[in-house]
Formats: sequence, C-alpha cells, structure tokens
Amino acid sequence: MQVHQPVMPNEVIEQLCLKETGIYLDMTVGAGGHSSLIAQKISNKGKILGIDQDSEILQYAQITLQQTNTPFQLFQSPFSKAHHILQQNNIPKIDGVLLDLGVSSYQLSAPLRGFSFQTEGPLDMRMSSQNPITAAKILETYSQKQLEKIFFEWGEESQSRKIAQKIVERRVHTPFLSTLDLASFIAECYGFRRGKIHPATKIFQALRIEVNNEMEELQQALTNIIPYLNVDARIVIITFHSLEDRIVKQYLKNHEKELQIITNKPILPTQQEIRMNPRSRSAKIRVAQKRDY
Repeated sequence: MQVHQPVMPNEVIEQLCLKETGIYLDMTVGAGGHSSLIAQKISNKGKILGIDQDSEILQYAQITLQQTNTPFQLFQSPFSKAHHILQQNNIPKIDGVLLDLGVSSYQLSAPLRGFSFQTEGPLDMRMSSQNPITAAKILETYSQKQLEKIFFEWGEESQSRKIAQKIVERRVHTPFLSTLDLASFIAECYGFRRGKIHPATKIFQALRIEVNNEMEELQQALTNIIPYLNVDARIVIITFHSLEDRIVKQYLKNHEKELQIITNKPILPTQQEIRMNPRSRSAKIRVAQKRDY
C-alpha cells in the first residue's frame, strides 16, 4: 500500500544538491517518501534525520527507510523543535533541510483522524495525539468572534461572519458530532450545488491550521533551523496554500543576509504530475541556500 505519494520528487532532489556524505533533515518525514529518494542518492556514509508529529505515520517511515542502505534516525516532534533534536544528538550542522507542509494522503484517508469532509469521522484534525485541542473543542468553545477570525484568516473565507454566527446558533441545542455533520451544515449555509468546490474546504483548512497552530509552527521552524545549516546547504520548502507560501516568501526575503534565494519564482508541478497526483496541483517549492556571512 502506498501511504503517500511525494510531491515533485525530482525537483526536490535536484534542488537539495545532495552530497554523498551529507546529513539531511526531513522535518516532515511522513511515510518517508522524499527521504527514501534522498537515501538513494547519498551513500551509506551520509545520514537522514526524520521528524514528524504523527506517531502513526512514523511507523511507515521506519519501514520505508529500513529498505534503504542509508543510516537514519526518526523522531516524534513538532518541526519547530527540530533544533532541540539536533542538540540532543550532538549534530552541530546539517547539509540540507526539507519541509513539506502538505497533509499526507494517509492522514486524509483515515476517517478517524477527521481531516476530510468526504468521509464520516470525529472532528479531530490533530497531527499529534498529544495535542489537547481538537476541531470539536474549537467548535464547542470558541466565541463567535474567534470562529469568525480563524475562518477569515486561516481559511480566507468570505462568508466567515455568517458561518460563525450559524455555528454558534446551532451548537446551543445540537453539538457538531462528525466531519460529515459539519460539512453538510456548511453546505446548507451556502446553498451548495454539486459541481462546485465544496464550501467546507476552507472551513476545514481553517480548523486544521488552528488545531495544529500551523502558522506559528512554520515561523518558529524556519527561525530555529536556519542557524544549523552548513554554508551552501539548502532548505527546500513545499507549501500548499497562499498563507504558508506568504510566510515562507517573506521569511526568505527578510533573511537575505544569511540566505541566498534560489527560486525568485516558486517551482510548480508539471501538468503530467498533476494528472498523476491531483493533490500536487496547489504545491509550490521555494528554495534558499545558506550564505557564508
């Protein structure tokens, strides 16, 4: 079973400029798709470090990377804490970093994880089971103004005020119990007609980002890991929506003293890849290289 199809694999490998004896950090290792490709390019003198919040998917990464000839270590951790893992393992510098911000196919297709509005499941959406906040808790406890704010900021939802108001009105007498329950309720708010993009898409995105504190995690991850890059080491970042891409673009621009921007415009998937892997259609790659400064 293929748990996840890595996005733009050839482009990622090309942009990392791999060295055979390098140490490479995959900050969102998932099922190990990209890391296994890195392993194929570096010798057994190199090393891969993989991090993921999701303990379930790390089991798949373990199986995938065991099939390679490259030493590796896997860690369960938010990617904002990657620098702590390097410190704890006495690794002062690394030769490249990959950060793939997409939700894996495994997570999307597992009903009990609650990421998808296309299957029945609990309103969970946590990347890590150690996280005490779930989507259900947000829908139950956030004020109307708080809900409106996250729907507008994290979902870029034009109907954020209306949807927040209707959610608060409904939860007084009937709590939201499942993904399909919430999705159908939002569709009713819109008068959804089949054939359009489902209106729950932006609301689910907003809830997932809020549950996992994704925007702050991303900002912290970039800030914390850049000092550990060797000179000429590259950081390759794959984003999937405008909020992430904006943060990455601005961060790289603000740190041009220490980082040379390699991609003035983001790298996009080919039409052939989009046909083979529709989830790649919104992906963008941005790349920077550590300067000697």
